[in-house]
Amino acid sequence: MKSMKSAAQAGFTLIELIVVIVILGILAATALPKFVSFGSDARAASMNAARGAMAATASMVKGRFVVEGGKNTTTAIEGTTVTYTPTYGYPQADAGFLLAAGLNSSDYVTVVSGATNTPTVTTGQVAVVPASIAGTTAAVTCYAIYTQPTATAQTGVAAAVTTGC
Repeated sequence: MKSMKSAAQAGFTLIELIVVIVILGILAATALPKFVSFGSDARAASMNAARGAMAATASMVKGRFVVEGGKNTTTAIEGTTVTYTPTYGYPQADAGFLLAAGLNSSDYVTVVSGATNTPTVTTGQVAVVPASIAGTTAAVTCYAIYTQPTATAQTGVAAAVTTGC
């Protein structure tokens, strides 16, 4: 003889569905903070990569300057004209240097001195912030900056600030 109750029950009960939803909610609430911090970690890694690209490009430009005997005022790297700092041979801090380093406008925003919500940039410096946070308060503490040399014994210096990414 067949039981009527087993034939009528073909799905989950309301209580079972609520328990599953509550468990999924708890799991999501504990996992969400981990995923939220990935954006910050990615921006910090991007700024460190930008710093590395700036340092490598500065070294490459200085090497070209030395090989050329210091006779030229510019050099072409990846189809981009880079201007040497007078007598020092490192690249000038400008848009050409950023393009040669591969820091283009699709990923980064070039910092203009005195703009709102940007790091402080002085003469002889150029900085980039991630395009995703450009113009926000986070851009003040999440950037990569290059400083051209101002004396013979100095080198071009690239740095990254990632405290607020």
